[in-house]
Amino acid sequence: MTTKPIKWTHLKYLFWFGPILTVMGITAQEVAGEWSPVSLALLIAGLLIIGLWLLLLDQIAPGFWGRRSTQVGTNAIIATLAMFVIIGLINFLGVRYGVQIDLTENQLFTLSPQSQQVVRNLDQSVKVWVFESPANPADQELLENYRRYGSNLEFEFVDPQLQPEFAQKFNVNYIGEVYLEYGNQRELVQTISQGERLSEVQLTNAIERITGDRTDKVYFLQGHGERPLEASDEAGLSQAVSALETKNFTVEPLNLAEQTAVPDDASLIVIAGPKRALFEPEVQALEDYLAQGGSLLVMIDPDTNPGLEPLLSDWGVMLTNQIVIDASGQGRLVGLGPATPLVTQYGDHPITQDFGTGFSIYPLAQPVDTQPVEGIQETPLVITNPQSWAENTPEQQPLEFNEQEGDRPGPLVLGVALSRQAESSTASPTLEPETTETPDAEGEDTDEPETTETPDAEGEDTDEPEATETPEASPSPIQTDKSQAKEDDAESRLIVYGNSNFATDSWFDQQLNPDIFINSVSWLSKRDAQALSISPKEPEDRRINLTPVQSGILGWLALLIVPAFGFLTAGMLWWLRR
Repeated sequence: MTTKPIKWTHLKYLFWFGPILTVMGITAQEVAGEWSPVSLALLIAGLLIIGLWLLLLDQIAPGFWGRRSTQVGTNAIIATLAMFVIIGLINFLGVRYGVQIDLTENQLFTLSPQSQQVVRNLDQSVKVWVFESPANPADQELLENYRRYGSNLEFEFVDPQLQPEFAQKFNVNYIGEVYLEYGNQRELVQTISQGERLSEVQLTNAIERITGDRTDKVYFLQGHGERPLEASDEAGLSQAVSALETKNFTVEPLNLAEQTAVPDDASLIVIAGPKRALFEPEVQALEDYLAQGGSLLVMIDPDTNPGLEPLLSDWGVMLTNQIVIDASGQGRLVGLGPATPLVTQYGDHPITQDFGTGFSIYPLAQPVDTQPVEGIQETPLVITNPQSWAENTPEQQPLEFNEQEGDRPGPLVLGVALSRQAESSTASPTLEPETTETPDAEGEDTDEPETTETPDAEGEDTDEPEATETPEASPSPIQTDKSQAKEDDAESRLIVYGNSNFATDSWFDQQLNPDIFINSVSWLSKRDAQALSISPKEPEDRRINLTPVQSGILGWLALLIVPAFGFLTAGMLWWLRR
C-alpha cells in the first residue's frame, strides 16, 4: 500500500499571512502607543508563519534554494539589509558624535572661541528662557551649539499664552523676550522677532554679566585733549565704552588736575590720544599708581607730546614719532591707504592668543620701541609686515623708504604689553600696623602712641590694660588676608599702543579692532581667569543694492540676451552639421 505525497502547491499562498499579520501587529502597537496582547499575538503569529515557510520552502518548491534566481534574489535581499544596517549605524554615530563643518565666511554657525570658553567656565546652571512659540529653528540651533560646549547651560521655549505662570514670573511684556536665569538672578537679554533673531553677541555678554562676580571700574584720563567718551564726529570712544559696559566694566572720566592721586577703586587707567602734555604731578600720580600694582593703557598718536617720557622710559618704552607706512598693498585691496597698516601678525600673549592671521587696522600709527629692563617682562602684541617701514619725513611726497633720512625697515611693533612686580608689595604690610596701633593709643589714658609701644617692647610690669589690649588691637588675621590679597594682585601692568584711532567710533567695529581693545582692558584689569578671545560676530549684510538701470540690464540679460545667445549658438551648430 502506497501513500500519495503531500501536495504543497497551494500552501505557498499561506506565506502572505505572515507579512500581513506582522504589519497588523506593528500597526496596532503604533495606534495604541503600547504593546497590547492583541498586537503581540498578531506580531508573533506573523513571525511564526514566516519562519515555517522558510523551513518548508524546499518541500513547497523543490530545488528552490538551488535556483540561480533564488541566489540572486537572496544576495539582493542581504545587500539591501546590509545597506539599511550601515545607514542606521552611520545615523547613530552621526547623532551621537555629531561633526559640523561651517563653510560660511564669518563662521556664522560656529560659536566664537569666547562664547565657547564662557560656556565651559560655567560652574552652575544657567537657563535661557525664550518666550516664543513655535520655536524658531535658527534660535534653537544656536542654543544647541551653546549646550554642546557646556552641560550647565539649559534652554526652554515657552508659549506665554499657554503657560502664563512663567510669563508672570519673568514679567514678560512682549512675545519674543529672552531671559537668563542664574540662581535668583534674572536678566532680559533681548526681544526677538521675525526680523531679529537671537544674537550670540548679546547672549554671550549677558551670560558674562549675570555670572560675573566682579565689576571693574575703568577711568579714562581727560583734560589734555583725549578722545571724548561720547560720540563726536566718529572720533569719540562711545562704541568702546558701550562694549566695556556689556563686559561688566564701569567707565568714568578722570581729571588728575583736580585730585592728587588715582582713585582707590580704579582697576585701570586709560590714556586715549592726548594732544597736550600732562602736568608733572599728574605723571607722578600715574607712576605711583603703577608702583602700587596698578594698570595703565596708553594709546598715543604721532605728532603729539603727552609728556609721559619719564613714565615710559622707566619701563623701557620709547616712541619715535614716526609714521608707519604699509607698502605690501594688502590695504589697498580693501580701500586703505599706505598710512593705514593692515596687521595680520600678533605676539604670543593672552590678549592675542586666538587671533591667528585675522586683520586689525591702525590708521596713522607710530612704532613702539622697547629696550630690556631688569624685572620687566615685555611681549609684542601687534606687528606689521616686512614690507612696512617707519617714515621719518612723512611731509615729503611721494613716500619712499630712505634710510639716509632716518627711515627704519619693518616689521615694526605697534603695541606692547609689559608687566613687573609691584614695588610697594613688600612695603605695604609695614604701613597697616601703624594705622591699627593708633586706635590703641587713642583708647588709652595717654594720647601718645609711644606709650602703648613701650610696654610691648620692654615688658613693663605696669597694671595698665595696654599689655592685654595690644594683641587685640593688632588684627593680624585681617592684616595677613590683606597682605595675601595684595600679593596676589601685586603686579603692575602696562600696555602701550602707538595709535588711538583703532578704538574710535569710525574704526572700532572693523575686523579684530574691538577684540584688541577689550582684551587689553580685560588683561589690565587682571581678569586672567575669564575668556580673552575673539568676540562673537554678527552676520554681515551681503545684499546687492542695484540701481534701476542695473536692474533693467540684469533683467534683459536673463530674459532675452542670454537665451538668444544660446539659441543662436545652437542654430549655428545645426547649420554646420546638417
